[in-house]
Amino acid sequence: MKQAHESVSTMRMLLLAVAAMFMQQTVIAVGKILPAVVAPAILLDLAFDPAWVGAYFGLTAFCALFFQMSCGSFIVRYGALRVSQAALVMLGIGTALTVEGSLLFFALSAIIAGGGAAVSTPASSHLLGRYSPARHAPLVFSVKQTGVPAGLLIAGFLGPWLTGWTDWRGAMLIVGGMCLAAALVLEPVREEFDSDRVLTQSFRLSDLKGTLSSVLVGRELRSLSFASFAFNAVQSVLTTYFVIYLTTLGYTLAAAGVVFSFAVAVAIPGRILWGWIGSVYVAPRAVMSGLAFGMAASAVFIALYEASWPVWLVGLGAAALSATALSWHGIVLSEAARLAPEGKRGAVTGGVLSCGQFGAMVMPLVYSALLSLTGSYGFGFVVCGLPALLVGIDLLRAPQPETAHAKP
Repeated sequence: MKQAHESVSTMRMLLLAVAAMFMQQTVIAVGKILPAVVAPAILLDLAFDPAWVGAYFGLTAFCALFFQMSCGSFIVRYGALRVSQAALVMLGIGTALTVEGSLLFFALSAIIAGGGAAVSTPASSHLLGRYSPARHAPLVFSVKQTGVPAGLLIAGFLGPWLTGWTDWRGAMLIVGGMCLAAALVLEPVREEFDSDRVLTQSFRLSDLKGTLSSVLVGRELRSLSFASFAFNAVQSVLTTYFVIYLTTLGYTLAAAGVVFSFAVAVAIPGRILWGWIGSVYVAPRAVMSGLAFGMAASAVFIALYEASWPVWLVGLGAAALSATALSWHGIVLSEAARLAPEGKRGAVTGGVLSCGQFGAMVMPLVYSALLSLTGSYGFGFVVCGLPALLVGIDLLRAPQPETAHAKP
């Protein structure tokens, strides 16, 4: 009877942890992607060059790189829930700063919002790692990570609607307030979920080097980090430029937002599907290899878009890229947590995601440069898919025996 009670209690806490982190990831995703969704309105109002969008998200990724490499000690000291709240507050403030309209304030927004969004995933991974059974970790992490495409889906509809109802500044302020409200909603569960915090944990600059080296020494974590780099590169280009790309093909902002939201919706069941397959049928490494090949092929397909194409064909290409480039997170994060030493899940996850942020930093800048040089939105999608192709080939190699994935 006692064992059954403990099992029910454990399951209850797992469900509560998943729900809390799903909400956190959803709101973070809405705030993070909103500038890209309403970018056409911002560019028109402020007469900015479209290349500045890539610069904004490149700076966001650069700051995210630093924050993810350094957040491990803060998660241990203050707790994953408190760090999640801090992430939401930073994102809310950073989003609101854009309404001033100058390049300086957009830069400040990128720094603060990028830092906040960056630490949300390591924090949620640290928390879920405490409650998730190892056997079902890929599925649990994938369910939690569906909050990201859910947030992108919401932003795709909400951003254009709020912009039409008020303007892009009103949209930014409203979503910024939503981030602050979400931080308050999480407060009642803080005592339980931060019960493992270690108040004596200190932060040292050497932690940055240690975090990065910890994921580059071993072959499996190194492959995982390279995969994170390539996958995030494709994802960042898709979320940054897809809506703008469609507007150049004759779509209105609202219509482009609908197509984007439809495509993103595919990633919600997609993440759960890949997590389920990786938990039950196929080793996560093989699943990631398939996703890598899929996103490389989908990126090339999107590059071929023409204004004469029917909407359903444009949506099909976007959905294919969404099912791969926006659906890999649960598999990668569960593998990072599995390979991490005990008590280092947040740090190792941060290290793997830091490599991903490097991809998210570099590729929008590369895309912006290619756009300026060629004037072609499609060519950049081809280039950003090349690292994913290499990752797919790398992941076909068998893992080292001492760290091979144990099938249930």
